[in-house]
Amino acid sequence: MCRHLGYLGVPTSPHHPLVRAPHALTVQAWAPADMRGGGTVNVDGFGLGWFADDGRPVRYRRPAPVWSDEDLPRLAETVLSDRWVAAVRSGTPGMPVTEAACAPFADDEWLFSHNGVVSGWPESVSAPAEKLPVAELLRLPAPTDSALLWALLRRRLGDGADPVDAVLRLTWEVAQAAPGSRLNLLLVGRDLLIATAWGHALSVLRSPSGPDGVFVASEPWDADPCWEPVPDGGLVVARRAVSPDGGGTDVGAGHPAVRVDIDTVGGERSQA
Repeated sequence: MCRHLGYLGVPTSPHHPLVRAPHALTVQAWAPADMRGGGTVNVDGFGLGWFADDGRPVRYRRPAPVWSDEDLPRLAETVLSDRWVAAVRSGTPGMPVTEAACAPFADDEWLFSHNGVVSGWPESVSAPAEKLPVAELLRLPAPTDSALLWALLRRRLGDGADPVDAVLRLTWEVAQAAPGSRLNLLLVGRDLLIATAWGHALSVLRSPSGPDGVFVASEPWDADPCWEPVPDGGLVVARRAVSPDGGGTDVGAGHPAVRVDIDTVGGERSQA
């Protein structure tokens, strides 16, 4: 049921968590440690997305096992970005194995990934899907549950909804329509990272020895004691910090570049 990771903070490369770390995402593709009954391997594709200097996302996706791609390690090494998303896919039986089905999904402002499955697909979410214009349904990049979730979320964001509220409402709506679904959602934008833990594993890392930012990952890629597991039903919201005068990111004088709140989908849990 996929593995993903995301980052928000000062510019850094995804190469270490994606390729070099002891339990990097490439390792999690063939030897995941915490799938919680949601499959055994993640071999149906992968994707890496990051925001370029012009503020728009760039993606590299392939419908093949991540370890089979000779270009990805060098590509990841050259990427230096203040926000990015990477994912490996375990396709649900009956859903296509295509590049278009691989996360991250994107528009001009956001990168999105879904780790999990919508139970009873597609009948269970026919009611939420009916809220979308027919043309948008016809333009889904792939006939998959993740692509539909992205379309529903993108519509809310386009209508001006608060991103955190949009993710929460989508999680609740789909969970009620399709009980038993696994809905670990990950949304990364200009100054914001939002992640849910709903039926699947998720951890947060903000290490003093690493870059000034926050990582979220389906599974920790190393034994750093600063990893914090997010409980089921958890919500992670990371916001880029700004200087007291509002003039931009404040990364000096001991101020962190990113503020992290860890709540539950239904209410506050903790803050860091």
